[in-house]
Amino acid sequence: MTCVHSAVTLGVSKREDNKMGLLSILRKLKSAPDQEVRILLLGLDNGGKTTLLKQLASEDISHITPTQGFNIKSVQSQGFKLNVWDIGGQRKIRPYWRNYFENTDVLIYVIDSADRKRFEETGQELAELLDEEKLSGVPVLIFANKQDLLTAAPASEIAEGLNLHTIRDRMWQIQSCSALTGEGIQEGMNWVCKSVNSKKK
Repeated sequence: MTCVHSAVTLGVSKREDNKMGLLSILRKLKSAPDQEVRILLLGLDNGGKTTLLKQLASEDISHITPTQGFNIKSVQSQGFKLNVWDIGGQRKIRPYWRNYFENTDVLIYVIDSADRKRFEETGQELAELLDEEKLSGVPVLIFANKQDLLTAAPASEIAEGLNLHTIRDRMWQIQSCSALTGEGIQEGMNWVCKSVNSKKK
């Protein structure tokens, strides 16, 4: 499997105007210096995980190929480090997901809201992840991605279809977003920060 390491370092003065960037999030978490947060980014292939990750890192999203192995983005700011692990979602890669469960602080699960034919498959994968012992109690953010498409199901419909309301053993949130336009990503990441802060207390 190929792996791509890509470190993104954000200085405070640099990209101050970057609305999508993680600086505002990192500022909120500054109360815990040198804290590392490990985020696992999962979902079926073609859900938009890598596009979403590139949006977070303010990188060009015009040329994206399916992730064969994994991408890691590390964003550092003022002693704070956010490590996002984006693991490929093809069927043959999914058995390897469990190699990355250890020490996960937050699980972000990305769903292609417009691909209704795969809702059942994505629901099964999510249910299996929530049953994993190593991910027990880990907060989960579900991004209902591709909301820019007319055929996209609203987040409320997806939440109902996946029976998210039955999750009792962890904090969870579903957030409408478009990795292409960036809409909704900031709100989702704000929730991630809140969940990490309350978990660490």
